[in-house]
Amino acid sequence: MTTTLDRTANRALTPGLPARLSLTPKTTLAGRLDGAWWPRSRDLAAELPPLADALEGRWGRITRVLVNPGHWPVVPHKVAVTGHVLHVGWFTEQDPDKIILLSYTTGRCDLLVIPPETEPASAARLMTAAAVPGSVLTAGSLMSGMSGEAATGRRMGEARSSEDAWENDGGSAPAPQPHPAADPVVGARMIPLPGHTGR
Repeated sequence: MTTTLDRTANRALTPGLPARLSLTPKTTLAGRLDGAWWPRSRDLAAELPPLADALEGRWGRITRVLVNPGHWPVVPHKVAVTGHVLHVGWFTEQDPDKIILLSYTTGRCDLLVIPPETEPASAARLMTAAAVPGSVLTAGSLMSGMSGEAATGRRMGEARSSEDAWENDGGSAPAPQPHPAADPVVGARMIPLPGHTGR
């Protein structure tokens, strides 16, 4: 048995949610990014209309979009948005974590694309970081930082779990080490300061 899904009918029946977007404030400082976008899915045909609508007030009518196809399973050539058609192109050389939107009136808008499955707290940090005026951080470097943050969090959690297991199994934590100020030294040869008696 074969099942066919009509995704266009589904989109027409469900009201569109507003785009989750964070833009840099208007300033003379030019940065690498103009903000961040956190789509709800990897369906460009569903996600681009609310994004174009949200940007129209500030950037004018968005007419073209450029993406890296690595994060988008389907890249449609055209997407219907309010009052016009958006032309979509893709380049494998483009940063996969960035979307470029072009407008006839304002020019170019580069946004960090936060993966839909990102935890809300991490997404909020990324949206804030991408909207800093004059920032030299690229989309790729921001996403690398998030990956590093997640890995550090996992390592810290694993270390805590190991320590808890050790303590619960009858082990003990290592004896506390004296504070460095308790045994002051000078230079690399560990010479005691005058007047310090040692142990």
